[in-house]
Amino acid sequence: MPAVRSRSDAFDDMVLDAVDRIERRFARGLGNIELAVELVPPSDPAPWEPQQVPLSRLFPSDRGLPTRIVIYRRPVETRVEDPRDLALVINDIVVEQLSAALDVDPTDLDPSYDDRG
Repeated sequence: MPAVRSRSDAFDDMVLDAVDRIERRFARGLGNIELAVELVPPSDPAPWEPQQVPLSRLFPSDRGLPTRIVIYRRPVETRVEDPRDLALVINDIVVEQLSAALDVDPTDLDPSYDDRG
């Protein structure tokens, strides 16, 4: 009997696939950036953060800690109307956050980003 994959595992794999594709294309490398997936964002956003539910968040490096990107699974899944689009949405979120962290244009990381954005 084949192993049943959870939605959480499938989501994590889509994030890793997006990062792998970007790493293969981006010659400069991604440096010391950590990516994580959490179920939902914290319920106490900072006062300067938008009041809508975020899909992801970039935490810049600070006091020896690496830059960290967190993608929030439930808000992403909720915003996607067609489950077949989930991998594309995840890819775009990863591209947007990595481009902000690396200070590069999103199309430097994924040339097809502009076609969807």
